[in-house]
Amino acid sequence: MTTVCRVIGILDNGHQSLTAHVLTHIAEADVVIAGTRLLDVMKSTLSADAKCFDLTGNLPQVPRWITAAQSKNKKVVVLATGDPLCHGIANYLIKKLGADNIEVLPNLSMFQLACAKLGVAWQGCRIGSVHAKDAGEWWLGADTKHGLYQVLQLLRQSELTAIYTGPENTPDRLARMLQQEGLADQYDIAIAADLLQDEENISAWIAVDKVAYQVFSSLNIMLVKRKTIKNEATFGLPDHRFKQRKPDKGLITKREVRAVSLARMSLQPNSIVWDIGAGSGSVGLEASRLCPQGHVYAIEKNTDDAQIARDNKASLHATNYTLVHNKAPEGLDLWPNPDAIFIGGSGGELRQLILLCLKRLNHQGQLVMNFVTLENMNLAMTTLKETLVEWDVVQLQASRSKPILSMQRMQAENPVWIICAKKNY
Repeated sequence: MTTVCRVIGILDNGHQSLTAHVLTHIAEADVVIAGTRLLDVMKSTLSADAKCFDLTGNLPQVPRWITAAQSKNKKVVVLATGDPLCHGIANYLIKKLGADNIEVLPNLSMFQLACAKLGVAWQGCRIGSVHAKDAGEWWLGADTKHGLYQVLQLLRQSELTAIYTGPENTPDRLARMLQQEGLADQYDIAIAADLLQDEENISAWIAVDKVAYQVFSSLNIMLVKRKTIKNEATFGLPDHRFKQRKPDKGLITKREVRAVSLARMSLQPNSIVWDIGAGSGSVGLEASRLCPQGHVYAIEKNTDDAQIARDNKASLHATNYTLVHNKAPEGLDLWPNPDAIFIGGSGGELRQLILLCLKRLNHQGQLVMNFVTLENMNLAMTTLKETLVEWDVVQLQASRSKPILSMQRMQAENPVWIICAKKNY
């Protein structure tokens, strides 16, 4: 019968954090797998005959080491920091070897210890990790391919976040990311470094701008606490919330049309969205708020409008929104396939754009288009008739109240045709 591999959580005070039962498992192990630091911390407990493997930089080999040892009926332990199932190695090994082959003996997680040191209740805390390869510095407009992207979105959705940092992805780098996104004044940061060691250092809550220029010990947990309370609607922002270029009327998809268009896009929290002819950016930016785990890719050919959309992005602190100043379809081949597409302007390439969008849309994806001219509406319908998609048209004409003396009258907005197509193949 194959012996299970025990994955054991250890704190940086070594033996003091372990029960006699767990220490016995370590002492009796034939094979011990751990990082350089933990092998050194626990070396006095290991059997003289134990074969040690250093997993530092060798993670893909660990399942093979375990399987080889189990095939010879050897007792195997893997030593990990804190709770091995909290951004640790245990989940990886369970996926590779199966839950029946792994027994997890957890310890306190490092973020629990950090919260205890700071006197912070952690039941509502969200947990993230950048303890991975060097992601490089953050830059405005970075998308899902950047190694810090996921933790940035986590911070935007959390009141309190614990982050396992890494040797390169350090607290100061993360603080600079918040600065880049104009979020520095919304958060405070605390750093718990070298926990349970002689050099232990627990900071007070520090301003983001101060953390951005400090160097901390590489063994740290970073806690990020939101200072400001979000009190702005997620959906249905008023038109005046968006900066807009105003010739005769504001170049913006008005709130009533925007609400229906977004509803027809059938957005999910993790949707990938394209916004073609972004204008002021109102539709794409509201979509980014409805898809906090997704991303919006927008394109706008007009220089002034592109800058206005960037200003609106900054004003709304949209961190999952990328704007390109170009004329579609240029550059769309670099974007991931979308779950929803909004076309607010086509720049004279409407037929080509519709066919391209339908080709790139994911299965069950939604294409939503707004038109104010009969000619473009007719071209869109003619093009859709040549395809296999399901489509329909909604005519929307809203009227808004306007004061007249001490009374109110209704003033009609321009009618808009909303054409919606669903890719069912």
